[in-house]
Amino acid sequence: MESKELALTCARLADNKKAENITLLNLRELSSVADYFVIVTGANEPHLRAIVDEITESLKEKHNVRPFSTEGARATPWVVLDFFDVLVHVMNDEFRKHYDLESLWGDAQRVAFEPESSPVAAQA
Repeated sequence: MESKELALTCARLADNKKAENITLLNLRELSSVADYFVIVTGANEPHLRAIVDEITESLKEKHNVRPFSTEGARATPWVVLDFFDVLVHVMNDEFRKHYDLESLWGDAQRVAFEPESSPVAAQA
């Protein structure tokens, strides 16, 4: 799976679990660390865990893709899933504001991501 497609898939999977403030950053021109960052916010520790599980389990089952490593314990406010070319940051709002990755990587191009609207919302 190409890195942009993987980043967008991770964002959609996080959205499946109601992750908030989903942001994708294209780092290709800026760093050799990764091609893309996917940054998402969860409301609390169980929500963070649900987001991480949705991403890891769905990618494994549907695409046979597994993270190279996972940084952060399951009961921590910031978990990083390392897929080599894509780093997925799942964090609570306090950590997200404090570390402000979007500003730190402010020169990175943002990748458009629109959460899919639910059928119920579409009918309203």
